[in-house]
Amino acid sequence: MQKENIMGTAKIPNLIMRMSLPMMLSMLVQALYNVVDSIFVARYSADALTAVSLAFPLQNLIIAFAVGTGVGVNSVLARRLGEKRHEDADKAASTGIFLALVTYVVFALAGLALAKPFLAMFTSDATLLDLSTQYAMICMCFSLGCFVDIMGERILQATGDSFHPMIIQGAGAITNIILDPIFIFTFDMGVAGAAIATVIGQWVSMFLAIYWVRKNSYVHVRMRRLKPSARLIRDIYAVGAPTIVMNSVSTVLVSALNGILIRFSNMAVSVFGVYYKLQSFVFMPVFGLNNGLIPILAFNYGAMSRKRMTSAMKYGIVIAVAIMLLGTLIFQLCPSLLLSFFNADESMYEIGIPALRVLSICFVPAAFSIVMSAAFQATGYGIFSMLVSVIRQLIILCPCAYLLGALIGLSGVWLSFTVAEVFGLASASVFFLYVYRKKIVPLSQGVQEYSES
Repeated sequence: MQKENIMGTAKIPNLIMRMSLPMMLSMLVQALYNVVDSIFVARYSADALTAVSLAFPLQNLIIAFAVGTGVGVNSVLARRLGEKRHEDADKAASTGIFLALVTYVVFALAGLALAKPFLAMFTSDATLLDLSTQYAMICMCFSLGCFVDIMGERILQATGDSFHPMIIQGAGAITNIILDPIFIFTFDMGVAGAAIATVIGQWVSMFLAIYWVRKNSYVHVRMRRLKPSARLIRDIYAVGAPTIVMNSVSTVLVSALNGILIRFSNMAVSVFGVYYKLQSFVFMPVFGLNNGLIPILAFNYGAMSRKRMTSAMKYGIVIAVAIMLLGTLIFQLCPSLLLSFFNADESMYEIGIPALRVLSICFVPAAFSIVMSAAFQATGYGIFSMLVSVIRQLIILCPCAYLLGALIGLSGVWLSFTVAEVFGLASASVFFLYVYRKKIVPLSQGVQEYSES
């Protein structure tokens, strides 16, 4: 007999804390090891830091596909549990693992064949090309840990388990942090050592994820008897594909911006890479909040509880804005301190201090868009998240960065982020009103409601 799921019974504020706080903490740890990775690489050499920044789009593409597929499985699985269709929930989880394995094979082959030609489009410097290719190929060819780990975490989150994903991700991050200096400096492997430490951390997380998915009582993965269902895969990618595109857009964006920035200097590319690592400390907790909100919203959408959905959205927005405001204050008041962690010299300070201050203006508008994307993904309208991302990053940000960069220099490139975020917020608001009126307003009040305090 199935246990009553807490996502349909617990009070919303407590539920958000229970679901999101562990994910926010684990993503902070994830951000920490990304930053530590760059800190160690920066201390190895300036070229190493620039090389990792150039390879970042390919590493980000791996995460885009892993997270996007995981979000699709998370949404479908949570809705099936909310509808009490437990056999279909088991099939969704099993299919998710199958898709993770297939996607890994594609990326491993792509890493062998395409990594170097891709990176050669952005630099003719033989040293930078060699270093960035080493990093990218190791991350892509050994990305199985990343794909299975993220899928396992999303399956657990869909069942209401946010504690074990925190442990899973934290264990991988701590492993990476410990191994980074050993491989980079002790073994003198530089950029390749950083990549090896990263994939070992991902594999540690993968084995833990497999263990706890098998122990979960709400869902049962059965790979031996799995017959992939075209209908189920379609349902998963109805939500997951837009998320993949949305996150992949950032790969295109970073690649394009690297191409724009390298015309100014190699240091401008390094500063942008440092910013991306630092801003993850602000954005990752909000993404953790988003990951906690998706199964809550999806479950209660399946259970037809409008009141619980709207309450979760309100609390989510308040928490996200508070986090972003804090991040903005830190970037405005302490940019030199932040840059000092990356062995900054005078040229990095000269470019980086104004860059961090201008770039952080976009944080608060982004908070609203991120929380609204949770509602899109939970209700099967993931395509709206994709459209917001395309509008913000490709239609507005890239052309704006090119034009303002040509007109007023580097400061124009940094300013374009805020311009794009404002347009992104406007489009997200329009889409959210449509989803709210079409999908959320018609819902009943649900069977079990609690007064929110």
